[in-house]
Amino acid sequence: MASKLVAPHGGKGLVCALLTGADRDAELKKAEGLKKVEISDRAKGDLIMMGIGGFSPLTGFMGKADWKGVCESFQMEDGTFWPVPITLDVDKSEGVKAGDEIALVKNGEIFATMKVTEAYDMTEEDKKWECEKVFMGEGEESVDGNFWKLGPEDHPGVIMVLAQKDVNIAGPVKVLSEGEYPAEYPGVYLTPAQTRAMFDERGWANVAALQLRNPMHRSHEFLAKIAVEVCDGVLIHSLIGNLKPGDIPAPVRVKAIDILIENYFVKENVINAGYPLDMRYAGPREGLLHATFRQNYGVNNMLIGRDHAGVGDFYGLFEAQDIFDRIPESGDDAKDLLCKPMKIDWTFYCTECDGMASLRTCPHDKESRVILSGTKLRKALSDGAEIVDHFGREEVLDHLKEYYASLTEKVEVKMQNAASGDSM
Repeated sequence: MASKLVAPHGGKGLVCALLTGADRDAELKKAEGLKKVEISDRAKGDLIMMGIGGFSPLTGFMGKADWKGVCESFQMEDGTFWPVPITLDVDKSEGVKAGDEIALVKNGEIFATMKVTEAYDMTEEDKKWECEKVFMGEGEESVDGNFWKLGPEDHPGVIMVLAQKDVNIAGPVKVLSEGEYPAEYPGVYLTPAQTRAMFDERGWANVAALQLRNPMHRSHEFLAKIAVEVCDGVLIHSLIGNLKPGDIPAPVRVKAIDILIENYFVKENVINAGYPLDMRYAGPREGLLHATFRQNYGVNNMLIGRDHAGVGDFYGLFEAQDIFDRIPESGDDAKDLLCKPMKIDWTFYCTECDGMASLRTCPHDKESRVILSGTKLRKALSDGAEIVDHFGREEVLDHLKEYYASLTEKVEVKMQNAASGDSM
């Protein structure tokens, strides 16, 4: 039976650079004799996504024309939509040049080989331009000159880009490892081919994804259940790569989701899965990236709520929703983004409504609303403060309290307007 799912992004099916079996063995043997280049955690995640088809149609890291087009107009040189540059930086002193074949390693493990087709300088001005295009938003920490006052110290994405080495190298890759993810997250770390097979087996055609980097609280649960009501099923898709300091580790978050699904969902309508990227904290741009690679996983609806993928107050509360209305469309399904946003208003528990609600459904004042956010929850747990009624399910909160009780050092959590409810 033919699949009813949305086609992978880029019109070429799932483009998977991961080698297996004898091909992998031969490439690993060859890699031992190649020049070895150490890569970042971010690049490791990007490589794995290229390997499993999550970044289809990418076959490798972007050249300068693609980098510039993605930053400037959300399109690669051939017109294919892509929202965030996928680049690999190296130190100029390493002498990597076009025509070289190199091995990409992380902590002694060979993750890929790469045929270098281009090496291009990244000046400080180039890095700053990328930061302004990708990370600058419409929130109070981005406007009125605040972005460059605060970003280099407070925005993890800006800090990461400014710290990149002075040359980007581009070219196709052959991926040789999925890292620790298959062993550490069995049944949760799923490839696009696996999720598509699961959706097909369940007869799903209309699938929504809920992006998570925090444990699920009542607003997340509400968003997922809205999607369950109008779609065939929901993929609860957690980031299991690296986060910023103070965020809750992936194993703790994955277990919290399992507890919630076990007790409060119809299991046949939801799948708990993880993906191996690091957060870029690019707010609206990252919301688009989340939709782009979710299309490869077989998802055609991306849940976008308040302050999606935000950090601090760099972004407007619903900027990640609005950006979907501004992206280019060529009319060619092979090049355009087919995964569409499910735009959900600010959600909360209302004591007067006696249930979960949103600004579109609740007529009561702010004093009746329990404002829910991952940051607010993490701060309360870190401070040992009382968790207000209806913030989360008791079984989940007990699990999270146990994690925080195990920490030997208190985690400082910065509160922002988006999480506090002050700007409601």
